[in-house]
Amino acid sequence: QVQLVESGGGLVQAGGSLRLSCATSGRTSTSYAMGWFRQAPGKEREFVASIRRFGSVPSYIDSVKGRFTISKDNALNTVYLQMNSLKPEDTAIYYCAARNSMYGSPRENDYDYWGQGTQVTVSS
Repeated sequence: QVQLVESGGGLVQAGGSLRLSCATSGRTSTSYAMGWFRQAPGKEREFVASIRRFGSVPSYIDSVKGRFTISKDNALNTVYLQMNSLKPEDTAIYYCAARNSMYGSPRENDYDYWGQGTQVTVSS
């Protein structure tokens, strides 16, 4: 069994930055490709970013390209989402997910394990 625990969310003003972390336990993170998703109030959960098993080839939704960076520290079994130039529309609960595959994916159903989520609120 794999557990994912997100941290790093909070309240920030527009233009600010946050770094989310997702710690993996149960199996080493090199076993999984990882993704970040988010769900805003009243909206469906959407893909934000993914990265391959060994930490290469990041992929992003268009609305965060150039502002967010996903990275993976396999020695620490942790994946990060650095979020810069935050906008009010980035407000959401952010979830990390693990996929037992070499490749990341933008599809929720491709992921095997999920964290509990961390709230990110961006004020205008």
